[in-house]
Amino acid sequence: MAFRVLIIGGTGQVGAAVARALAVEPSCAEVVMVNRRASPTADRRVRQVILDTADAQFPTEVTKLAQSMVAQGDPVYGASCVGVGKGSNQWSDEELKALEIGVVGGFARGCRAGGIVRFALLSAVGSSAKSRIRYVRVMGLKEDTIRELGFERLAIFRPGIIAGNVHTPGYVAWLGRLIPGSFGTIEQDDIGRAFVAEFVDSSAPDGTVYLENAAMRQRSRAMTRG
Repeated sequence: MAFRVLIIGGTGQVGAAVARALAVEPSCAEVVMVNRRASPTADRRVRQVILDTADAQFPTEVTKLAQSMVAQGDPVYGASCVGVGKGSNQWSDEELKALEIGVVGGFARGCRAGGIVRFALLSAVGSSAKSRIRYVRVMGLKEDTIRELGFERLAIFRPGIIAGNVHTPGYVAWLGRLIPGSFGTIEQDDIGRAFVAEFVDSSAPDGTVYLENAAMRQRSRAMTRG
């Protein structure tokens, strides 16, 4: 079944991996990227919409986009691949929350108001609003914010150390391969394919699902075999 994706953060590191995976997925009819500035793309199925994420009307503009996509009749998925990446420790609490909770929350609200019922969210391993670690705590608050919107299906992706990402030093990715489980290393392209697997599987049950390294690799392998 054909599907469409409305995505924010699609020009970032993980977002670009999702875009690459979508480019080779024949059932993807359209990708609408919400960007702050234009970015080169060669895929005719990709449409870029430039919006000011700091504008008070941002969620309303996203709602209009979502409504226009839902009106096409195909299933539409919302997706956020927003992430600070390297240097998050240089951001103030207010700046970090403005992006991860304010912008992502506004985008998700717009998606939900526009009729999108399934959403995929990039987060991080160990995310918890009760954590003493600031970044992990903000990721937990972001997850809580999106959960409260009432999507029928919410897939939360919680990678560990991301290999193939310019923000991850090579030695860190190498050392992460020695760490078993969810806190170890996962390839960026595996995350991208796992996102697409979520979009392809229209029969997935409602509710919230958390996908850590092992689950993302499993989904990635299934997409590769397919």
